[in-house]
Amino acid sequence: MASVTIERLQSLFLRELAIIVNEERVTDGKIVKKPYYNITEVKITKDLSSAKIYYTILSDEEIDIEAADQILAKETTMIRHALTQRIKNLRKMPELKFEYDTALAYGNKIDKILKEINKEKSE
Repeated sequence: MASVTIERLQSLFLRELAIIVNEERVTDGKIVKKPYYNITEVKITKDLSSAKIYYTILSDEEIDIEAADQILAKETTMIRHALTQRIKNLRKMPELKFEYDTALAYGNKIDKILKEINKEKSE
């Protein structure tokens, strides 16, 4: 672990989590329909006790975001286990906490407002 910096580990987590969270899951004999997750950032504490994973989905509807949150909360243990299988040289796997990244939605909202203002000015 000494040779792997936190930044490199965060990058590795980002890459691996993007694959893991978007794999199809079979629950109770059914394929679970879930949104496509875009992992935007991973922040790992220096003591490796926790990792905060920021994500977005294609929809910005509140009901879709809540559903995505519930799916991730339900699958966190399985995701952590899958990450442990993929990253072998880690002495301790951090606890995972998923959080919806509001930065993109906020940027889109500002962009929409600016377009409306420009549209009003040109009329």
